[in-house]
Amino acid sequence: MSTLVIVGSQWGDEGKGKVTDMLAEGADMVVRYQGGNNAGHTVVVDGQEFKLHLIPSGILYPDTISVIAGGVVVDPSVLLEEIAGLNARNVETAGLRISQNAHVIMPYHKLLDALEEETRGDGKIGTTCRGIGPAYVDKVHRCGIRISDLLNSKTFKARLTTVLQDKNRVLQRIYNHEPLSFDDIYDSYSQLADRLRHYVTDTTQLVSEANKAGKNILFEGAQGTLLDIDQGTYPFVTSSHPIAGGACLGTGIGPTDIDRVIGITKAYTTRVGEGPFPVELKDTVGDRLRDAGHEYGTTTGRPRRCGWVDAVMLRYAAAVNGLSSLAVTKMDVLTGLDEIKICTAYKYRDTIIDKFPERTDVLAECEPIYEVLQGWQEDITGAVTAEELPQAARLYVARLEELSGVPASMISVGPARAQTIVNKHLLSPFHA
Repeated sequence: MSTLVIVGSQWGDEGKGKVTDMLAEGADMVVRYQGGNNAGHTVVVDGQEFKLHLIPSGILYPDTISVIAGGVVVDPSVLLEEIAGLNARNVETAGLRISQNAHVIMPYHKLLDALEEETRGDGKIGTTCRGIGPAYVDKVHRCGIRISDLLNSKTFKARLTTVLQDKNRVLQRIYNHEPLSFDDIYDSYSQLADRLRHYVTDTTQLVSEANKAGKNILFEGAQGTLLDIDQGTYPFVTSSHPIAGGACLGTGIGPTDIDRVIGITKAYTTRVGEGPFPVELKDTVGDRLRDAGHEYGTTTGRPRRCGWVDAVMLRYAAAVNGLSSLAVTKMDVLTGLDEIKICTAYKYRDTIIDKFPERTDVLAECEPIYEVLQGWQEDITGAVTAEELPQAARLYVARLEELSGVPASMISVGPARAQTIVNKHLLSPFHA
């Protein structure tokens, strides 16, 4: 038996989809534990590109059970579109399981998300306006609607009646917006529920039984460490817990049942939306990283902000998640640069700090202190072992390991599944 959590070590978009897809080959079960369809994972298999938003990357393996756990918020129409898209490409989805306790994104969540962001003006947080935040708000406020509610017409009607009255008052009195129709929502969501019904189960029990039976379980998070609602750069964060501890909260598995945690980090840094970003490059190098790395959101298409790798942040992620190893992605994007920089500390006013600041206003004033390494010109996309990498590339990875205090178990040198250098010892049994 082995349980492994995959987390993003930056602000998300680190390449978790590809890593999860690779490791799912050795997994009996892949579990998505938080977030919603504001996340996107791109996986390339046999030259085909798959863009997944809610369904775990393990769905591409027909013998693997793919679980959407209770910590996820689900937009039923988006999920059904994703299922249909996979089926149209001959991907079997019979192994999908959806938690009956997962909360549902309703039409008023998406509408309020957009209206609230619009009113923030210069203080906007960069939400995708897909209703994720408001759905989590209702969950905490104890007025959310869960998948199990949708499947019981009497319960759904009663809960929707109460909640929609409150939402329509807000829409009308605060935003001067017309009210939403109860009948339209009830009818459309009842139909969606019927189409999802056969996927729904008690996933807490399902995961627990798989764990007791000695199965290999892979837990997949969305977004990244610095977007965690508690440990991230608040308020420029998501509304859930992408960190490794979120796997316990979102699925019901106990913390002592987690064996290892892999932190995914790009060979550089990106983030989407607003918020402080000390290593951001607003120059031709930043543009080059964006274009070479195709740094545009899988879900939104928005261009990502790009910068050098931030080892201060990486050390923080290692501590918060208890990282066992690193998966360094997109190393090939750095090919062709004469020099590569790593941020090893910050200058905050007149002080040098090497710890990631807890306060976002402090981070906003931090200036990066860089260490400069030699770049490489050789094409690395065909490398299958670390020894085949140029010396400069090997030294770069070694420096990331040294600065983070975590060994690298994977080095990605291209988008395809096969373009990955793997330390099998650190990943067994998920990678033989």
